[in-house]
Order: sequence, then C-alpha cells, then structure tokens
Amino acid sequence: MVLASSPYKHELESNIDPFKGLLLGLFFITVGAGINFALLSSRIADVLLLTLCLICIKIAVLAALGRFFGLQGSQRWLLAMGLAQAGEFGFVLLSFAVASHVLPQELADLALLVVTLSMLLSPLLFIMYQKIVAPKYVTPTSTREESFPQERKVIIAGAGRVGGLVDRILNAGGIKATVIDYNYKQLDAMQSIGVKHYFGDATRPDLLIAAGIEEASLLIVALDEQEQITKLVRYAMQTYPHLHVIARAVHRHHVYELYAYGCRDIIRETYDSTLRIGRSAFEALGIEREKAEQMVKIFADYDKELLRSLADVYEIGVPFEQNKAYVECVKRLIGEKEPEIIKAIQAVRERPRE
Repeated sequence: MVLASSPYKHELESNIDPFKGLLLGLFFITVGAGINFALLSSRIADVLLLTLCLICIKIAVLAALGRFFGLQGSQRWLLAMGLAQAGEFGFVLLSFAVASHVLPQELADLALLVVTLSMLLSPLLFIMYQKIVAPKYVTPTSTREESFPQERKVIIAGAGRVGGLVDRILNAGGIKATVIDYNYKQLDAMQSIGVKHYFGDATRPDLLIAAGIEEASLLIVALDEQEQITKLVRYAMQTYPHLHVIARAVHRHHVYELYAYGCRDIIRETYDSTLRIGRSAFEALGIEREKAEQMVKIFADYDKELLRSLADVYEIGVPFEQNKAYVECVKRLIGEKEPEIIKAIQAVRERPRE
C-alpha cells in the first residue's frame, strides 16, 4: 500500500500477482470459519429467501443505474449480475455493528449467512450471463489467436485513428507490427476487413512480456487516454531502457510529462495538422506555397526550441499558471525569441519571387 503510488508500482504488481489466488483462498477460509452452520440448518429457507431478495433487488437497482448512465444491452446486464452479490466489506460492517450494539448477535449471524451465500452464488450468476444473457446480444465472431507473434520487433499500443494508421504505414514499408488494443469492437471491425490486431490492455506488464517487449526494439504508444499513455511510457522507459519509445501526446503539457519520464520521441496528436492548417491559411491569403512552407517551418523550429526549454522547468501535477519558474521562462523566451521569429517570417513573406 505504501509503495502503490511509487515508480515501483508495476513491478510490484507483477511480483504480487502469483499470490493473488493464495490470498483469496485464505480470505474465503476465514469467511467459512465464521459461518454459523447450526443457524443455517435451522433457518435454511429464510436464508435462501433473503439471499434471493437481496440479489434481485441489487440486479434491479444496478440495471436501472446502468440504463441511467448509458449502458446498453449486455453491458448493462453484466454490471447488474456481476455486482449482484453482497460485498466482502459487509463482514466488516456486521462485526462493527455488533461491537457497537447496533445489531444483536443473532441478526448479525443471519445477515452474515446471507452475505456469504450471495457471494457463493456469484459464479452461478456469471454462468447465467454467459449462457443465457450474452448470446442474445453478442454476434458470433471468429476466435482470436491467443498467442502473440514473437518474431516482430515493433509493438503498437492502440489500434484507433492513430495506431491503426501507423500500422498501415509500417505495413506498407514491409514492417509487421504487433498491435494491441482493448476496444473489442474496433478489433472486430478491423478483422472484418482482414486486418489482424490483438485484444488486451497494453498497460499490463504481463501482457507486454507476452507480446515480446523484452526483445522488441520499438514501442509506439498510440492510446487515446492521457493517463494510460503516461502510465505505459513511464513503465516502458524505466523497465526497458534499451527500448525506443515513440509516444502520442494529447497536448503541449502532456509532452512535458512524457519528457520528464525519459521519452524523447514525442508527437503531439494535433500538432502536424495544425501546422498544415497554418500553411493552408497562408496560401489562402495569396502567399505562394513554397513561401508558406518556409514560414511554417520557421515557426515549427521556434516552437520545438521553446518546448525543449520549458520542459526543464515544468512540474508534473502543478498547474502551469501556478509554476512561477515556468511562467517566468515563458515570458522571457517569448520576449527574446518572438521578435526574431516574426522578423524571419516577414523576411520570407516579403522576399521577391525568383
């Protein structure tokens, strides 16, 4: 718990993972030892009825909440049936209620049986979901391969509008990449046109190892969410220093975060398209294409220099407007460099045609 937010988080997850089953078994042994079997045998009908009422009420409430928050079809039923059992925190609450004289011991023992039995029935609910509910919503698709191709040296995390296009570019150049994405609908859509990608959470260390990251030479992080991108880049840079990482940045300040974690090949997702819009704007205003390209290039070079200088004073987790060193550096660099850039761009614009 103390080290959960430290840089060692992902390594700890990998080391603790083999013990999950052991700890889970220990927990259920403890639960079983606290069951009053004499009360269960004498009031089995009451326990079953209360348990079924609890499960039905929770399913109804969760299904209503799922509809309210926009879940549709099988997703809503998976939420309702997956969380229909009472939680293990109920054991703590019941013990606390008895110790505080809120509930009598006999009523608490009965409630403990209901909680335990609802958890015992939880696997049956998942079986019902898989056998009865899911087939009504899920169309049959071809089975995906379980194993990753180990001979590939490039891994792409994310198969969306960025990662999918990068994969096409590399494939056109004769380079096969292992593309991993967690959006099964996206993967099914791509598979329908003959493009093979792999399902999984690319931020999981065990899945990255299975995909061959230890032997890979390039990792392209093209996930959609900023937090997931940062998490994967930080883990990859710290765990596999030999690996070249190309990361997609959501915005300018995200670039600073990735830079702080050691990544030096960072691409802002809207930057190049913005430069192209600027060039098109110059052309629309009557400036020749060659001049427009040179003017945009001058600005891009200046912006990259500004970005590298500001990355050294940026503080992760601190709003930039509250970072005095960052604000002062921005003011100083703009005051020093921007007149030079404006002058250089104007010189290109006013240059006579050859």
